[in-house]
Amino acid sequence: MTDSGRDRRRFTAAVLGAEAVPEPTPVHRRVVRGVVVDATSYMLCVATPEGEERFLYERVTSFWRGGEVLPTELRPGDDVVVLCSHDGRLVAERVWARTARATGVITDREGDTLRIDPGHGRPRLTVILPYRSSGRIGVRHPRLETGHLFDAVGVWRGAEIEATRPVTTQPPYPLNSTPRRPPTREHSATLTGIATWYDPAWGRASHLDPRAVAAGAAYPALDPVGHDGSCDRRTSCVPLPLLSTGATLHLRNDCTQDAAVVPVVDCAAADSWLCDLCPACGSQSAGRLASLTMTSFVALGGRLEAGCFNATMTVANLEG
Repeated sequence: MTDSGRDRRRFTAAVLGAEAVPEPTPVHRRVVRGVVVDATSYMLCVATPEGEERFLYERVTSFWRGGEVLPTELRPGDDVVVLCSHDGRLVAERVWARTARATGVITDREGDTLRIDPGHGRPRLTVILPYRSSGRIGVRHPRLETGHLFDAVGVWRGAEIEATRPVTTQPPYPLNSTPRRPPTREHSATLTGIATWYDPAWGRASHLDPRAVAAGAAYPALDPVGHDGSCDRRTSCVPLPLLSTGATLHLRNDCTQDAAVVPVVDCAAADSWLCDLCPACGSQSAGRLASLTMTSFVALGGRLEAGCFNATMTVANLEG
C-alpha cells in the first residue's frame, strides 16, 4: 500500500473509529509467487523475494501453463504462483506458470491478433488467439471486433498474451452501445457480484517488480478526489460506493467461504465496463466488485485459470 493510502486509513480511523478501517488480512502463507529455478518430476525450486523455496508434490498436485501440464514442462525463469497444501508450506497443491490475463476493449484486430485497451492509461496488450482456443473463446465472445469487450486468461509469450480460455460471456454489441445505467444515490454496505483478478506487475517477475507479490484489490469506483491519475470508469451495474485507495473491503468467496479484509490499492476501470456473470456456484449476481491481485485471489480460494468467483463484499464504514 502507498504512503497516501496508509495516511487515508489513519485519518479515517481517527474520525470514524478503528472499526471503520479494519486491518487488512495478511496473504496466507499457503500462497507463494516467484520464479522457477528448477523443476523435476518430484520437486519445484522457486526463487522468491525472501530467497529460494522448495516444494514437493503429492499425487493430486496439478500444474497449469495455459492448460494442464507435467511438472517437468515448467521452465527455469517461468513466473509461478504456488498454492501450498493445507498440511504445510513444503508441499505444492496447485502451480500456475506464466499466467496472463487480458481484460478491456478491443481496439484493433488483424487475423488472429487483437489489441486490447485495459483502461486507466495502462499500456495496450497484444493478444494472440491460437486455433485450438478460438472456438471456446468465440462461444463466450460472439463478436471479436473493434469496440467490443474482451476478457480471457492465457499465458505470456514474451510481450504477448496467448489466450487459452475466456472468463465470462460478453455481449454481442460494442461497449459504446451499452444501455446507459442511471447512477445510484444510495449504497448498501453489503453487495454481491463477482471478484476477478489482475496482475499488478503485468507479467514481470517478483525480483524485478515488487508489485508482483502485492496483496489487495483494484476497485472500479475510485473517488476522483485525492486519487492520482484518472480512473476512466463508467456507472457499474453494481451500485458501488466511491472509495479511495487505502480503504479496506471485506470480501468473501461465496464458492469456498474463504474471506479476508483487503486494501484498495489501484483502479479497476475496466471492471465498471463489464456487467457479466461468473459461471461458478450457480450465482446470478451480475457485475464486478473488485479485481484482486493474483496472490490475494488465490489466497481467497480462486483459481487463476477460472478468472473469477462469486463474492460478497462489505464496506465497513457504510454499515449502520
